[in-house]
Amino acid sequence: MRLSIRISLIALLSTLGVILSPFWFPVFTSKAFPAQHLINSLAGVLLGPIDAAIIAIIIGIIRINLGLGTIYAFPGGIPGGVVVGIFYNILKRKYGEVLSSRISVFTEPIGTVLIGATLSVYVVAPWINDVGLINRLSSLGLLPIYIGWFISSFSGVLIAFFVLTALERSGLINLLRR
Repeated sequence: MRLSIRISLIALLSTLGVILSPFWFPVFTSKAFPAQHLINSLAGVLLGPIDAAIIAIIIGIIRINLGLGTIYAFPGGIPGGVVVGIFYNILKRKYGEVLSSRISVFTEPIGTVLIGATLSVYVVAPWINDVGLINRLSSLGLLPIYIGWFISSFSGVLIAFFVLTALERSGLINLLRR
């Protein structure tokens, strides 16, 4: 993919992630953004793990500065896109681009829920002294935050699946992959 297209996609996906930021729901002291998971999935497949991480960082910084996000944007956003990108790169060698993209988007919850939520609870919350989150989860365990973040992640992944399918059927994805 040409550098100009790559930079344009990073800007486009970052902008889209910020524009869709008002659509969120609370999960304890964090905010769940299904659109972030949509963007993570698209970025991981279209651009790869490094660019997906860059996009998640850009969106997180802007959301926090606009008062729309929390510090949990980083552990909640970055791992999802990275995992999708890694799985896509591994699977496309064996299954081709179309099937790999459709499978890979569904790996986003591995990064967001298992990695991101765990980092949030055990690293970020103690670091910022988020007593509310720590106290609530000390008696309940990780399951409540896993469930909340999974709902957010999976809804974004479903949308990403349909967006990628539409891009593939329209032929636009072939233009992006050149």
